[in-house]
Amino acid sequence: MDGLDWVFSAVLAVVFLIVGVVHAFRYDVARKRFPWVEDVPRVLVTVIGIVEILGAVGLILPAATGIYPWLTAVAAIALGILMIMAIQFHLRRRENTEATLSLVLLAFLIFVAYVRWPLLPS
Repeated sequence: MDGLDWVFSAVLAVVFLIVGVVHAFRYDVARKRFPWVEDVPRVLVTVIGIVEILGAVGLILPAATGIYPWLTAVAAIALGILMIMAIQFHLRRRENTEATLSLVLLAFLIFVAYVRWPLLPS
C-alpha cells in the first residue's frame, strides 16, 4: 500500500494547496468561485486557507523527509476534521455537490491517516 498512500497524499496535497492559496490569498477569486465565501467572515476564509496550506505540507513533508513521520497522520486527521465541518456546513446550505466533494476528500484522508498511523502493526 506504500505506493497508493503516496498517490493519495500527493493528490490531496495538491488539492488542499491550491484551494488553500485561493482561500488565504485570493479572496476576490474565492468569492467568485465559492458561493459560501460571501456568507462567512473574510478572516475565517483566510484562516481556513492557511489551515489547508499547512495540512497540504503536512501530508507530504514529514513522511518524505522521515522527520516526525507521524505528523502526516496528524495532518490527515486535522484536515479530516475540517472536511467533517465542511460537509455539515454545505449540507445545511443545501450545497450537495460541495458536500459530496468534501466527503470524497474525507475518505481519502481517512485512508492516508490509517496507513500512516504509527501504531499500525506491520
